[in-house]
Amino acid sequence: MTVLSEDRHRSPLAAWLGVVALLAVVAISYLDRVNVSVLITDPVFTRHFGIAGNRAAQGALMTLFLAGYGVAAMLITPWYEAVFGVRRGLLVSLLCWALCTFASPYAGGAVLLLTLRFLLGASEGPLFSLKTMYVKDNFAEGEWGKPNAVSSMGVSLGTALGIPVITFALVRFGWHGSFLLLAALNLVVGLPLVAVFVRASRRRAAVRQPALRRFTAALRTPKLGWILLIEVATLGYLWGSTSWLPSYLLQARHFSLAQMSALSALPFVVSLGSGFLGGYLIDRMPARRAPLVLVVGSIGTALCATTVTLADSRWLAAATLILANAFWGLQGPAIPTLVQHYAPAGTVGSAYGVINGVGNLVSALLPTLMGIAIAAGGDHGFAAGYALLAATQLLTLLGAVVLLRGRGPARGEPAAADRPAVPEQSH
Repeated sequence: MTVLSEDRHRSPLAAWLGVVALLAVVAISYLDRVNVSVLITDPVFTRHFGIAGNRAAQGALMTLFLAGYGVAAMLITPWYEAVFGVRRGLLVSLLCWALCTFASPYAGGAVLLLTLRFLLGASEGPLFSLKTMYVKDNFAEGEWGKPNAVSSMGVSLGTALGIPVITFALVRFGWHGSFLLLAALNLVVGLPLVAVFVRASRRRAAVRQPALRRFTAALRTPKLGWILLIEVATLGYLWGSTSWLPSYLLQARHFSLAQMSALSALPFVVSLGSGFLGGYLIDRMPARRAPLVLVVGSIGTALCATTVTLADSRWLAAATLILANAFWGLQGPAIPTLVQHYAPAGTVGSAYGVINGVGNLVSALLPTLMGIAIAAGGDHGFAAGYALLAATQLLTLLGAVVLLRGRGPARGEPAAADRPAVPEQSH
């Protein structure tokens, strides 16, 4: 039994500074992800890699990223949890993100670019598991909703900033420059924030449990299948909408490039506030009632996404897209909170890795499926694509109802991996 050396006396302020640092790191990771969503609207980029007019190949740029992400989240996270911990795992990941992003503009063709997208996804795979570990280790039960919400705001912030920032970089520096800008953000912003503010928890004086044992224990998480279904549906909506939103606004609704840039950001700006509201509500209700947030969010998102497909006015379509993301953002803090409640003690990171990894592997198909639906639908192609997004929310609703009708999370004594460390006696 090996006891890990940890900082056992972190103040609440220090813990929250770590949450804010994680918010920034998540935001940077989402800038990496949405980069290609803008670039596929650039004919110079698509001609360079031989994917001009090929909707399926363009969607595969996101799908291959998510495939790498999903494999790594599921299989590498237990090793990170067992060996690296949160801080060192994030530092290693950020270095790998920077290298993959830096190399991307020098890829000689589509195959190498797709390979780098897969490797970039694999580098980012453990991120959300490490974030979930950090929150559980540094905050008491019943207080996880708000830090989960704040750190998850990086999803909306990165996506909101990503499209206008990449659009600006594309216009100002060309598509090569957008990749180099992202590599610099990883090195100059992400690495220092993690090094300074993300510290080991006072709560984790842990047995160094082998990675394989953590992984097998995570597979025994109660309600794993239903939480996984919700993750697949939630991520499917995210990846499908972010992959095709710029193209939808430009090509189906005929907004200008400047209007597209602003309108692409607004849905994710709105979800910043709704995400925090979701975390606030979760902390105000018993653990077994947390899926209520998913019920409200999924119904609202599905109705709004359906309205997008039926709206004649382009401004009504844009408004309902924004409202759809408000409902979608409400759901954000629920999944990590459910994992923190249900996962066996000492396996929170690994359990979230399984859920997030499989969720990304399955949801990775949606951008490509939307591309096929858009290509096959002719004049109504984008309506067919957004109908798929509405369908994802019906799966979320199903999973949430099942969780509400079942037994809530069990209350038990924490295992050694989660027990607060006992301060050493001074002599």
